[in-house]
Amino acid sequence: MTKYAPQLRVPATYMRGGTSKGVFFNLIDLPEAAQKPGPARDALLLRVIGSPDPYCKHTDGMGGATSSTSKTVILSKSEREGYDVDYLFGQVAIDKPFVDWSGNCGNLTAAVGAFAISNGLVDAGKIPQNGIATVKIWQANINKAIIAKVPITDGDVQETGDFELDGVTFPAAEVEVAFVDPADGEGAIFPTGRLIDTIEVPGVGSLQATMINAGIPTIFINAEDIGYTGTELQDDINSDTDALAKFEAIRAHGAVKMGLIKEVGEAALRQHTPKVAMVAPPQEYISSSGKNILACDTDVLVRAMSMGKLHHAMMGTAAVAIAAAAAIPGTLVNIAAGGEEREAVIFGHPSGILRVGAKASFIDNQWQIDKAIMSRSARILMEGFVRVPPSQI
Repeated sequence: MTKYAPQLRVPATYMRGGTSKGVFFNLIDLPEAAQKPGPARDALLLRVIGSPDPYCKHTDGMGGATSSTSKTVILSKSEREGYDVDYLFGQVAIDKPFVDWSGNCGNLTAAVGAFAISNGLVDAGKIPQNGIATVKIWQANINKAIIAKVPITDGDVQETGDFELDGVTFPAAEVEVAFVDPADGEGAIFPTGRLIDTIEVPGVGSLQATMINAGIPTIFINAEDIGYTGTELQDDINSDTDALAKFEAIRAHGAVKMGLIKEVGEAALRQHTPKVAMVAPPQEYISSSGKNILACDTDVLVRAMSMGKLHHAMMGTAAVAIAAAAAIPGTLVNIAAGGEEREAVIFGHPSGILRVGAKASFIDNQWQIDKAIMSRSARILMEGFVRVPPSQI
């Protein structure tokens, strides 16, 4: 009988943050080879999630075979002055051996503060016995600041509560998350310098688009321009291979126009960013949970693609992009929302509605967003160890 080495045992926490969930690690708990960026780290995270999986089920890993549930987070005590924790996010591809480090996950951001407190990454003196702990997060993928306000009861993170979030089945404690100066990376919030561009997509046609770097690079298009109403649910898009190919073509050509890639073929190696979202004026629809969403319940409808599929709710970073674009007169999002000046927007997504705020300023002949704020919830689902065959790292 052939002998094989036993599995590695790596401390980990499985957490839900917003409408996503992922496997969280303290950097110092990773195998030494995976404590720095590179092939060993990527191999570890791929094996933890269960990718690449040609069956697209993640049966042999912790992933959930969707973009919302194939996520990993690495946290460490920050050495950057003024911050508590450094947050690195890895989006794991489902059927390819690929971890995308090009952007943030806004939903899992809601769980970062709680993990950091529970794992001793935040100085004890900053945590009240009862009240709100303010955790200053450095988002290492995009080099941006995030502030999470985490409820504390009797010295511990308060996870239970009555805050309800469409796209999440059960209520929990509310966590407020503020994205400071959320333009993705160091570039301008509008990389082309225009609020609306025209992109030519072979097989699709000429489309108006608002391309914005806020929260995460996002390409907004009008739903009606590509034959949709903005009320679609996941099955309406994800079961249609032609539709998926159309959205991917729009994403690839938009990415070139945004300067994120040089040619469309590179888009396959940058699956996490940019996002594509379609917008439409408010109208009534039935959400995926059966909830009746009235036209008067929302300011605008948005449907967003993530990792090649229509997202079941809304990515947190894309919600920041929605808020930023809605706050700037003349964007497609602002126009679909009625064209009014605003500092907050309620948008309808497949699972329901979400309110997010952002304040825009026009300074030195360009737009900027000082801060975008939204409420999310988070909780630990399981904690302990993940097991990984050592030969695969």
